[in-house]
Order: sequence, then C-alpha cells, then structure tokens
Amino acid sequence: MSNVPHALELPGAHAGAAAHTPAPRRAAAARAAPAPATVDPGQPARALWPAGLLAAVAWAALGVLTLAWPNKAIGFSEWAFTQEFGVAALAAGGVLLLVALLGERSGPVGRTLRPAGPWLVAAPLLLAVWEVLTAKTGALPPPFFAPPQSLIEVFTEDGARLGLSIAHSGRLLGHGFLVGALVGFAVGVWIGWSRIAGYWVHPLLRFLGPVPASALLPLAFFFAPSSYAAAVFLVALATFFPVAVLTWSGVASVHKSYYDVARTLGASEWFLVLRVAIPAALPQVFVGLFMGLGASFSVLVTAEMMGVQAGLGWYLQWAQGWAAYANMYAALLVMAVFCSGLITLLFAVRDRALSWQKGTVKW
Repeated sequence: MSNVPHALELPGAHAGAAAHTPAPRRAAAARAAPAPATVDPGQPARALWPAGLLAAVAWAALGVLTLAWPNKAIGFSEWAFTQEFGVAALAAGGVLLLVALLGERSGPVGRTLRPAGPWLVAAPLLLAVWEVLTAKTGALPPPFFAPPQSLIEVFTEDGARLGLSIAHSGRLLGHGFLVGALVGFAVGVWIGWSRIAGYWVHPLLRFLGPVPASALLPLAFFFAPSSYAAAVFLVALATFFPVAVLTWSGVASVHKSYYDVARTLGASEWFLVLRVAIPAALPQVFVGLFMGLGASFSVLVTAEMMGVQAGLGWYLQWAQGWAAYANMYAALLVMAVFCSGLITLLFAVRDRALSWQKGTVKW
C-alpha cells in the first residue's frame, strides 16, 4: 500500500505535506514562485491609440475638404487664409497620427491628449460643418456669418487691438473681482458670526442683493468719478452678493460642537473665527467665488459697452458698429477662453486651499 497511485491520493495530502514543511523552506518557495501579473491602471491597455487614429483621419479630412472644395463667391466676400487653414488641419492630423502610432511611447504629449480624444474627433467635424455652411455653400450668408479661416485673419491683422482689449478687461475684472470678493467675504463672516450683524445687515443683503448689478448702471456712472471707477464698482457688486451669502451660510452652518471643543481648550473668540469658522466655511466660500466670477464677467462686458474706452465689451460694440462680424466671433471666442482660463485657475486655488479635505470627503 506504500505505492499509492497519484490519482488515488487524497485532496488534503499536499496540504498536509505543506503544513509539515518547515517555515524557512515555505518562505523560500514562496519567493521563488513567479509573481502574478499585475496591470497598472495608469497605463493604456493598447499600444495604439484608436481615438487618436480617428481624430487624425477627421483632421486630415477637414484639411482636404478645405483645400479641394473651392469657396463660393458671394458678393464681396473673399475668404483669406483658406489655404493656411487647410494646411493647419492637415498638420494637426499628421501630429495626431504620429502620437496615435507611438502609443505608450508618445510620452507627456500622448498622456495629455488621450483624455481629450473624443473632443479631438468632434472638433474637426464641427469645423467642417461650419466651413461647408459658410465658405463652401453660402447657406449662412456673409457678412453675418463668417467661416473658421476668418478668425485667423482677425487674429493676424487685428491681434494688437484685440490683445489690448484683453489686457484692459483683465485689469478691470481683476480690480472689481478682488474688491467684491474681499468685501463679500468679510461681510459674510461678520453676518454669520455676529447676531447683531445678522439682525441688521442680513435683511438688507437679502433685499438689495438680488437686484442685478447692471440695473444700477446709470447710478454708478452718475456718482462715480470716472467710467472706470463705475465699471469697477459694478463688477465688485456682482461679485459681492454670492460671496457674502455663501460665506454667511458656511459660517452659520458650522457645528456647535467644534466651537465647544475649541473653547474647552482655551480658544479665544478670534481663534474661533480664524481657525474654526473660516476653514469650515471655505468650501462654500469657493462656491460663492465661482458664482461671483461668472456674474462679474457678464457685468464686465455690459459696463465696457457703456463707457469704457477699451476692453472686450468695447471691442464687441466697435465690431458691431462696423459690421465686422468675424471680429465679433473672434472676440466671443477670446471671451470664452479667457473666462475658462480664470475658472481653471480658481479651481487650482481651491484644490490647493482645500487640500486638507482630500482625506475626509469624497474628492
């Protein structure tokens, strides 16, 4: 019975033998065994980038369509920079094709472009529709509608004036937003902390705050010493209300137990405000800042249309007066990029200021 066939061995025989094996020998065997294959979730699953290949084809098709299909001559319209636009689309397709073929070896460029894969496919398709409806068929007649290459002409020939307008708008928005955010934050903390301020100031804030800042435009230009000061006041007023309300809400909603624990440890009133109430209210403060940034940007454009001699709002009004609709579209595009950049910057500041929350809330 000593020569038992392997097929008749009991299932636990190997387990029992392993149990009687000395521990050092088992550890050595475990180290010698091959490690199971693991997949790094940060690495792409394929060497090629399928979305990149599709985006490369879409951009190349846009370039071919722009260069091969002649523009339709309608009246006075001769769209310049058509060839440059087509060549740029072909170049974009070539770059995306190279990145897609390199796959994981594309480095930082590929890692940056991969999340935007669907948008890189959709963008040339939208541009192709825009090109066909304007320059190629004239379904959207000029001068009210301009093709994509007209934006290149605006940025090339009128870039200096547009850049000066961006600088003026940035300065005005910076002054107004900073003043409104600081005053709104201070008032919000005061209302949320002080019962007296909550009794007297809070009703005024709720009564006057919802009034649109642009509705006070005539009064602002009448009482302000200059048109620039009136524009700064309107931008600050648009920022003030959401920041003040949400800061007050954040301070008022801090749990009472936090204050009780801090007082037990000997905290003063200023410590409670600066180290307990304000940090706990910061998430809502940033919500108010985001809302104030959007409101202040809309008021900025309105204020610049009324009395300021430079800025994106002034540029829009100037382009409309001259029926330069391509310049209007270029200014609108610049506004979108400008506002999006400011929001991205504010997100970065929010993430840095609220980094202590990453371990306590779902991020």
